[in-house]
Amino acid sequence: MLHFREKIKSFLNNRWLVFVCAMWIQSCAGIGYLFGSISPVIKSTMGYNQRQIAILGVAKDLGDSVGFVPGYLSEVFPIWGILLIGVVQNFIGYGFLWLIVNQTLPSMPLWVLCICIYVGTNGETFFNTAALISCVQNFPKSRGPVVGILKGFAGLSGAILTQVYALINSPDEASLIFTVAVGPSMVVIALMFIVRPVGGHRQVRPSDSSSFLFTYCVCLVLAAYMLGVLILEDLLNLDQTLITVLAVILIVLVLLPIIIPVVLVLFSEPKPSTEERLLPEPPKEEAVMSRQESMLLSEVESEIEDEKSLDINSLPASERRKRMNQLQAKLLQAAADGAVRVKRRKGPRRGENFTLIQALKKADFWLIFFSLVLASGSGVTIIDNLGQITQSLGYSDSSIYVSMISIWNFLGRVAGGYFSEIVIRDYAYPRPVTMAIVQVFMAFGLFYYAMGWPGQIYVVTVLIGLGYGAHWGIVPATASELFGLKSFGALYNFLTLASPAGSLIFSELIASGIYDYYAEKQAATKLQHSTSVLIKPLRDDDSLSCEGSICYSLTCGIMAGICMIAAVLSLIVVYRTRRVYSQLYGESRI
Repeated sequence: MLHFREKIKSFLNNRWLVFVCAMWIQSCAGIGYLFGSISPVIKSTMGYNQRQIAILGVAKDLGDSVGFVPGYLSEVFPIWGILLIGVVQNFIGYGFLWLIVNQTLPSMPLWVLCICIYVGTNGETFFNTAALISCVQNFPKSRGPVVGILKGFAGLSGAILTQVYALINSPDEASLIFTVAVGPSMVVIALMFIVRPVGGHRQVRPSDSSSFLFTYCVCLVLAAYMLGVLILEDLLNLDQTLITVLAVILIVLVLLPIIIPVVLVLFSEPKPSTEERLLPEPPKEEAVMSRQESMLLSEVESEIEDEKSLDINSLPASERRKRMNQLQAKLLQAAADGAVRVKRRKGPRRGENFTLIQALKKADFWLIFFSLVLASGSGVTIIDNLGQITQSLGYSDSSIYVSMISIWNFLGRVAGGYFSEIVIRDYAYPRPVTMAIVQVFMAFGLFYYAMGWPGQIYVVTVLIGLGYGAHWGIVPATASELFGLKSFGALYNFLTLASPAGSLIFSELIASGIYDYYAEKQAATKLQHSTSVLIKPLRDDDSLSCEGSICYSLTCGIMAGICMIAAVLSLIVVYRTRRVYSQLYGESRI
């Protein structure tokens, strides 16, 4: 009996159980990605035009990204307290929205719905912060894969909740909002005492690589299954029994990773574990000198102009120490003669622990932020307007494409974390280079739509889903490497402000303005041809609908150029941080 209790205690404190439960929380936490499915219902029920829907989308993006409160509270409150606050916000916000749209409550002005969506979606920031902080601390040496998988499940949550809603088979379209209010709240309440830091850096096992491989396989199978289900729903008229079976299989696949902690704890003999550090240590003969040398090198290079071209890091350890001694003597002599004034930097250096205020003083942080504003803002504009994009192209069911972009978003996040880890581990090249690559792919997808080429909805769905998702598998890991883990929650939540900032510019000001312009132009054309008495006169609401690829082609063309600018900013970060990554992971072999 005592042995069984020890097994249960070990199981509840296992870092893989925390990781799996965090996956489950994230699989229903990305509720903002369902806005493309619920916005048509809100638009038709409340009689809004496209600009008003865009304003609601900005409120959603603000709620999804303004995470200063959970970032600060994560340093004060326990993880379960953070999750509980998120549950309350999610339930109240989307609960009131459902009551308003369902007309249980009287009609409310637009600003009330904005507050409801903001409060409800802001609960997601508490879920994300709790899950990421817990798992990054438990897996400090596998940040890329952990962040990519967790953010991937958040991106897939739109497709998962859509399938669960199909399982309910409610005739009321507004009941999807009710599912968003109740479903995530129930899951998080059930798991909020399990997801927490458990000293996972002391639980390293040789089987961890196999566990990650199994998790990646589950992710790929899950994505392939979801894609197959969407194709079936698009091609065939499925009955409710088959829909129920498909939904049950989906739930089983989501639950499948629980096999990892069960096997590790309950069905395997205890093995000695090792402790992993946050980053690889330098060789022993260089460990003592490396920090001092790097600090001195920074000071010397900032004062002695003719030595800046020397790549001292590329020299052998003994030669580097000799060169550093020469430079130090030269610097001290110059300082004694009054030729130079030695300036010592204040605050931490890149790779050390920063507070948010300290990070805000760094150019690298702002370059990453503005690159995100341009690229993720373009991506979230497509996601938010996907319902209207599909309708303008003549597709009646937008939920299929909303689910499809959620799947590619999921794969992009998982792949972004995986491949960026390969880039730094195998090549010691800065992680942001992968961000520049995906931004080029996003630019191509947007340009393809702008040109109106065949299959434009599928191309933009795939490339924007993959590219936008990859950002959130790359950026959190990059921030933790360059600015440390101490204030990771605050740093991460500040960077997520890039999405609403970009959405405000691209969706509310550009996309909706261009959409309404062409909608009014088409309405005027219809009025000119409605001279026959057999033609029903246009109502005011009819002028709000735009048809054809022209509705969003100009917007996509503009955003294609913007994504290329974002790629240039990312490459600047790569250039500026190449020495930091070479110190963290070794010299680049590219």
